[in-house]
Parts: sequence; C-alpha cells; structure tokens
Amino acid sequence: MSMKRILAEVSTHHFPNPPATPAQVAAFEARVGWVLDEQLRAFYLHCNGAALFEAPPEMNYRILPLERIERASVAIRGSQDDADGSPWHFTLVDMQDTNFVILDVAAAENGSYPMLDAFHETYPDEAPRIASSFEEFLEKALRSGNRSFWLSSEPVEE
Repeated sequence: MSMKRILAEVSTHHFPNPPATPAQVAAFEARVGWVLDEQLRAFYLHCNGAALFEAPPEMNYRILPLERIERASVAIRGSQDDADGSPWHFTLVDMQDTNFVILDVAAAENGSYPMLDAFHETYPDEAPRIASSFEEFLEKALRSGNRSFWLSSEPVEE
C-alpha cells in the first residue's frame, strides 16, 4: 500500500490531528537535531499525530504529535544519560503504560528510520526492530485489529 493510501485510511477511519505546518516541522527538526525522513514528513504534513482505532484517551496506538516526540530515555527512564538509552532513539508511538514504538535515527536504511519496540521494563537492554520504516509500521498497525502486531501470534489482516 502506498503512503498516500495509508494516509487516506488514517483520515477516513481513525482519529488524525490537524496537519503540522512546514514551520512546525522546521522547528521540530531544529529542536531534535535530525530531519524527518520522507514518510514521516508526509505523515506530519498530513496530520500532526493520530490515534488509531479508538479515540483518545482510549487508544492503544497514539502516534505522537511533533511537540511530544522526545528522546526515548527521557520518556521511558526520565534520564538524558546515554546509559539509559541511545541518544538516537526517539519516541514516535505511545502504546500506553510507558511503552513506546521508537525510531532509531542513527540507523537509517534506504532513507527510512527503523522502528523498534521499547518495552519500559527491558529498554534499553532490549529494543527489537519491528519495522524497517514508518510506512511498513503504519501499514501493519492499520491491519492489526488494534493489537500490537509484533507481539501477536495472530496474522495481520489483509
């Protein structure tokens, strides 16, 4: 599925926020010190965050607005110390209860940042890759039936 179709599905069937402005994107990039990849830029210019499946505050998947994205160690451990998490790991999706899906902005492949599972009890020692890009993650999430697709033994819907 193309990013354009994925964004249309988010708008039609889920709970998107209003779009970020180019100025908000530029301010975000200046604050965090890295640039959004093409997929993330398209998403944030389409909607500055979104709840999937359920409206806030009941949702499992909450794609954070730009102003809420922060270093994973700060969100999960309350620490800026590198021992508490890579300085290149940033929160992207709040899965509730201090569990996040995070980006590894130091490991871009083919112009996309990989997505990792950051379970609060095992991060930073364990942060397995769950998608090679935001587009892959979002497509699987939308087919998950509101389950954490990387933890479920049930097949993702087609």
